[in-house]
Amino acid sequence: MSGSCEDDVVELIREALGARFGAGSPDAFALRDDAAVLGPPAVPAGAPLVASVDSVVEGVHVDLSVCTPGDAGWKALMGALSDLAAVGVSPLGALVALCVPGGAGEGTLALAVTGGVAEAAAAGGCPVVGGDVSEASQLVVAVTVFGTVRDDGPGPVPRSRAQAGDVVLLSGPCGASAAGLRELRAGAPGADGAGAHRRPVARLREGELARRAGVHAMIDVSDGLALDLHRLADASGVGFELDDVPVAPGATPEEALGGGEDYELVLAAGPGIVDALCIDFEAAGLRRPQRIGVISADPSRRVLRGKPLGRAGWQHRIG
Repeated sequence: MSGSCEDDVVELIREALGARFGAGSPDAFALRDDAAVLGPPAVPAGAPLVASVDSVVEGVHVDLSVCTPGDAGWKALMGALSDLAAVGVSPLGALVALCVPGGAGEGTLALAVTGGVAEAAAAGGCPVVGGDVSEASQLVVAVTVFGTVRDDGPGPVPRSRAQAGDVVLLSGPCGASAAGLRELRAGAPGADGAGAHRRPVARLREGELARRAGVHAMIDVSDGLALDLHRLADASGVGFELDDVPVAPGATPEEALGGGEDYELVLAAGPGIVDALCIDFEAAGLRRPQRIGVISADPSRRVLRGKPLGRAGWQHRIG
C-alpha cells in the first residue's frame, strides 16, 4: 500500500468496519458522512446520552515491541468502553481518530490498527459510526464512545455516591494485565497474562447489572486498583477498609494493587443488595463479585488489612 492517499485508506477502513455491522443496511450507520447522527430509536426518549473519550499513544499506553498494531486498536476502544461500563450504560457507537506515522507503510499500519478496533467493536457490541485519519509522528488512536440506559432501572452510576457502611465489591481479580506485560517483555508471549495485557475486556454486562441492582457508586480499574479506589473515595468524601485484594493468577500483590488496565469494576453497594447482586451475576454467567471491604465514614481512613494504602497506580506526569 505504498503511497496510499487518505481517501484510499479511508475507504478501506470503512469497508473493514462496515463489514462487521452490515453498514449497507438501511438502518445502519454507513460511515459516509463526516458527522454521525445519534438519536431515537437508538437513544430511547428521556434516556441520558453518556459520552467518554480515551486514547492510546505509542510508547505511552502501548509498547509495539510486544503488542501488535491490532492490539493498539483493541485497547483504545476497550479502554473507552470501560468508562461506559463504569457507569453501567450500554454502548451506542464510537468515533475513532487514527493518527499514523507517514511513510510507505502508513496504509498497512492504519488497516492493522483498524482490524483491532473492529474486533473490539464486535466484542463490545459498539459499532464505529465515524472518525478521522491523519498523519502524525507516532501512532495515536483516540476514541469517543456514546452510551445510554436501555431499561427503566436506575440511571448511570457515578463514583461520587458511596456511603458509609457500603460493601466494597470487586468484579474480578486484578494484576493480570501488568503481569502479562512483564511476561511479554521477558519473552513469554504465550504466557497466561499476555492476552490479558494485549486484549483487556471492558466489563459492560457487569456494569449494567450493577446499575440495575442499585449500587451506590462504581469505578473501573484502569489505572490501578489502589489509585482508582482512592478516586472513588475522594469523589464520595469517604474512606475504606479493605480486608483482601484478589490477585490474578501469575500476578504479584503489587501488580494487583497498582498495575492497572484490568478493567474490573469496583462497586460500593448497600449491604441489603449484595446477595441479590451476586445471584444476578451468576444467573448471567458472570463471576460473583468478591467482597473486599467496606466504606468508612472517615475520609482519612483508607487501609488494607489495617495498614494505610497509598495511591499505587499509573498517573501521567503533565507539565
